[in-house]
Amino acid sequence: MDLLALRRGDETAFRELVRDLNPALLRLAVVYSPTRAVAEETVQETWIAVLRGIDGFEGRATLRTWICRILINIARRRAASENRTLPFSSFAADDEDGQPVIPPERFLQSGPYAGHWATPVHDWAEIPESRLLQQEFKGVVAEEVARLPPTQRIVITLRDVEGWSTEEVCELLNIEPGNQRVALHRARHRVRAALERYMSLKTAER
Repeated sequence: MDLLALRRGDETAFRELVRDLNPALLRLAVVYSPTRAVAEETVQETWIAVLRGIDGFEGRATLRTWICRILINIARRRAASENRTLPFSSFAADDEDGQPVIPPERFLQSGPYAGHWATPVHDWAEIPESRLLQQEFKGVVAEEVARLPPTQRIVITLRDVEGWSTEEVCELLNIEPGNQRVALHRARHRVRAALERYMSLKTAER
């Protein structure tokens, strides 16, 4: 992205930036917002702030990270007015609901294979592509992600939906890599468990 063009007020450069980042910003805003309408308003306010503040962008982070920080600050301010502040400054070592990452009953408790999976874990790579693309399957994932605790929801959205790296997520949220890994692991486990339940039901229906 041509930063100089953006600072000159080049309309074409700004339209390209909006085209590239707007879908990701909306998905990120939805994590913080009670409704899609509020999320859309947050994104619009973010772009206004970007236009007003682009001259102050110092390049210490990527332009994408800088814009996402603006969005998060706006979203959190809106959330605070509704008593819905989502804290990301600290990550508990344990899960937010006090439950273990993986239920103990999923593992063998005794014998030579103690500690191994009691039942095989489904390999997503073996799921036919046509099935992965089914709207119902996607809906299961979306619903489970929506039920995740806030910290897990934002991390899995950034990592697995937006494709951000560990370093980028940690920089944006100002968290340690270890905390990011824990949140991502817990989120992925919950989503995987939901998909396993879905696939089991589908198998039983055959």
